[in-house]
Amino acid sequence: MATDGTAREAKLSQYLIEAYGKEKELEVALEAHINMTTRAPYKKRLREHLKETKQHSKLLERRIKKVNGDAAATIAKASSQANKLVATAKGPLHAMRGNSDTEKMLKNAKTEYFSEHEEIATYTAIETLATQLDDEETAKTARQIRRDEERMAKFLEKQIPILTREMVKEEIPAAERKDPNGSKPVRRSSTRKATTRKSSTSARKSTTRKKAAK
Repeated sequence: MATDGTAREAKLSQYLIEAYGKEKELEVALEAHINMTTRAPYKKRLREHLKETKQHSKLLERRIKKVNGDAAATIAKASSQANKLVATAKGPLHAMRGNSDTEKMLKNAKTEYFSEHEEIATYTAIETLATQLDDEETAKTARQIRRDEERMAKFLEKQIPILTREMVKEEIPAAERKDPNGSKPVRRSSTRKATTRKSSTSARKSTTRKKAAK
């Protein structure tokens, strides 16, 4: 593709550079989340997606160079560096999330789920834009990356309720939880009140009977 600085190429490179910057930011965020993850299946999938994310960055960089030459590649590099700094700054904040390791993983999963859907929207837009501008290679790249993001989003959608249930087990007393058989939690305060009322009623009846006997 020629690099003559047309409006078509400028718009394509704009969207590709934005996606590239986001991928570089997510690389750093995923590395931080992997280090915080203790659940084996979740950790394994995060590692796999980190590899996918790095591959996405390479695919996007190649497309940027094809679409708008060296100038666009330089902009992409600057954008990725800025986003990487932002992501690095977020790392310590993520480590402070929640009261337990499970709650930290849950909050990370929610953030990742949000990011995956943002990326799905981004690559849907790029695919449509490229198709409208007759750039099949860029459309194909966007479609390939979007499918990876959709698979990751589905995985996270299943992890969120699993992690939530584990967090409840760890942080909420058994007496305040619904048991596996589906019964409602027993509220101790209500039970004590009922027992006290029953004892008081029985005591009054006993006193009344004694007086009547006299």
